[in-house]
This record gives sequence, C-alpha cells and structure tokens, in this order.
Amino acid sequence: MSRSREQCPRCTTRLTVSRFDTAFRLADNSERLCFSIPGSLCEGCVQLFVDPDLLEMLDLDRAVCTFAIESDRVIQEQASASGR
Repeated sequence: MSRSREQCPRCTTRLTVSRFDTAFRLADNSERLCFSIPGSLCEGCVQLFVDPDLLEMLDLDRAVCTFAIESDRVIQEQASASGR
C-alpha cells in the first residue's frame, strides 16, 4: 500500500483500511445503503475515502456518505482468525 493511502490527506492521521457498511444521501434526498464497501476511514477528521471509480460504478459519485461503520463481516473474520 502506498504511503498516501496509509495516512489521511487532510490531517495525516493513520487510516483504517477495511470494508464498511454505509449510507449515502442522494441528490433527491433519498438514501441508499451499501454493504461491505472497500475504503479507508480517518477517525481524526471523520472522513471515508472510497475509490471514485467504484462510486461512479455504483452511481454514487454525487452522493454524500452520511454513515459508515466497519462491516460485521470484517469483524467476524478477525474474531475467527484470532481464535485459531
């Protein structure tokens, strides 16, 4: 992973790279839920970074992320890996 992907470009806090369950507000004020989206989260400035090409493919390139939490799948995988 490149250094630019390890640190937030705004505040230089280390990013959490994972998969996230998210809610996006669309231009018509409706919301769309997306699950297990790959991205990087900065806890310092509370910003989720997602590949712009992925957002365009999902038709979310003009949407605003209103909520993101690390996916349960990631947490479950980590728990089962540490229990081995």
